Amino acid sequence: MDFSRFSAFLTLAISVLFVSGNNVAEVLPEVEKMCVDGELETASVRRRPGVPVEKYRLPVCSEELKDSKRVAPYEAPINLGPPIPDRWRIVRAVGVESNLWDPYNGQNVLKGDVPAFGKDWFYSVIAISDTIAEPRRFPIPVGVSTTARSDSLDTIGLGDTTILAQTFIIENVLYKGNTTFKPPDWEFRFTPAFQINKVHADEVMVLDIAPNDGGRDGRRRKDTFMGVQALFIDKHLSNIGERYDFDSIRVGIQPFSSDWRGFLFQDNQLGVRLFGTRDNNIYQYNLAWFRRLEKDTNSGLNDLTQAPRKDDVFVANIYKQDFPVKGYFSQATILHNRNRESGRSFEFDKNGFIQRPSSLLEERSARDYDITYLGYNGDGHFDRLNITTSWYLALGEQDSSRLPGVEEEVMAWFTATELSVDFDWFRPKFSFLYASGDDNTFDLKAKGFDAVFENPQFAGADTSFWIRQNVPFIGGGGVSLAGRNGVLPSLRPSKEQGQSNFINPGIILIGLGADLDLLPELRLSANINHLMFDEVQTLERFRQQSDIDEVLGQDISISVIWRPFMSQNIVARFSGAALIPGDGFDDLFGEESAKPYSVLFNLTLTY
Repeated sequence: MDFSRFSAFLTLAISVLFVSGNNVAEVLPEVEKMCVDGELETASVRRRPGVPVEKYRLPVCSEELKDSKRVAPYEAPINLGPPIPDRWRIVRAVGVESNLWDPYNGQNVLKGDVPAFGKDWFYSVIAISDTIAEPRRFPIPVGVSTTARSDSLDTIGLGDTTILAQTFIIENVLYKGNTTFKPPDWEFRFTPAFQINKVHADEVMVLDIAPNDGGRDGRRRKDTFMGVQALFIDKHLSNIGERYDFDSIRVGIQPFSSDWRGFLFQDNQLGVRLFGTRDNNIYQYNLAWFRRLEKDTNSGLNDLTQAPRKDDVFVANIYKQDFPVKGYFSQATILHNRNRESGRSFEFDKNGFIQRPSSLLEERSARDYDITYLGYNGDGHFDRLNITTSWYLALGEQDSSRLPGVEEEVMAWFTATELSVDFDWFRPKFSFLYASGDDNTFDLKAKGFDAVFENPQFAGADTSFWIRQNVPFIGGGGVSLAGRNGVLPSLRPSKEQGQSNFINPGIILIGLGADLDLLPELRLSANINHLMFDEVQTLERFRQQSDIDEVLGQDISISVIWRPFMSQNIVARFSGAALIPGDGFDDLFGEESAKPYSVLFNLTLTY
């Protein structure tokens, strides 16, 4: 092809990019030079996805071309009318009206579609209603001084309880800047949360330390609380390069997760965080310090009426996309937890139960500890195989709970991996989790892995009975065998108000599951997890009971999630879970105890 022919061909290709498939003949006159024996030619150009290549075959020598309307030359002036001061009025000019109630159709000043005031100050609000109804059963202790059943000397009582909880969350965001391609220059966020909850239990002294609460029989509790889950200022410090890599700093109560599945530290806490991206967002980093807030006992919300805890978390991590292969995301983390709560007065929760120090050993004083976590997290896929994995090594020292003035060495580790493959609407999954346990309670070495504040999204998450429920460690010192919304058997009084405990039995979880997208708006999930203690010596020493088996049992759960509008505006979830006790569970709670189960109905409405 000579140069003139190549030039005409290039002109043709550029012209096709600007015309529709039905008007491909509307090209420049030079196209007529492309005639080859009166036949059609196919333009070698980039085409829109879904448009057949035949749409780009040009009737180069046809009469249709000769009579068609010519496209204006590139240099031709175009009359656009008077200048428009901003892009939002362009939207209004084409007939898009404001609509405060519909977040999807129309411009909504409450969703940041148009400036709330000035040229570039925007406001966005997210309102959430979260409703929970949760009947459940797990072993609970009979009250020390009384019981709901006369003539009963049982240690383990009736374990049926029911929770009703209603939470309202309003997230208010005010931000400044041209956010089409870059982060906002300023961001102010305030997220209050209000909860009312009501609980009924079959045994007394389970919900409150007092056997008789306000004339009732001590088996019912109603509580309300308002907490603050976010209150921060975010300042955009700088832009790096033309693709808007950036540095920002955030100060105040803010959400943070140290890994994708919430294994180590996932919470809304008071802190300072420097974060940003590099190399077209391929690298992301965080440098942060958090001072942990006290939590309300019954709602789990941040309690600003109390002084912050002397518990600091320092985090540094870096992410890299497409490493080690394309489609996989890697993260390296260093997290240091510094606790200085020894010597402080005893901490009781609002129901009267002791939280610090733990009553597992001697109720002498809370402990000091310095623990450094070294971790690697990965998430993504290798070809069709989806892989999520986490590895953590915990190193440090803590005050001994048994010997005054003596320190214990902490060395524990944790790993978790989930493998899955997508077959259209069906995703089978395999899960494995290991948290090391302590094999010698009195050797001044703590080998049981514990997190700072876990919230695992793994192996069924809060659909699972073991992860969802707090099973008391009856007869072992007024602590929980496993905390609510946690997978680790850390033997704490509670996840929210207790201290990390590295003298624990550890756990092994092997699970199979599947997600089935039956409809675009309907998902069915099922999981079965085999649970085992890693070490049982700590349980035997604390319970003064020999020959406790390692097998906890099988946790079976199923859930249905319905999103009628295929969005997060209305999400209804119904789930059920049961624990089939193994020999280890029977050794702890007796073979005659009622079988544990959990039912959850959750309705979330979002504006």
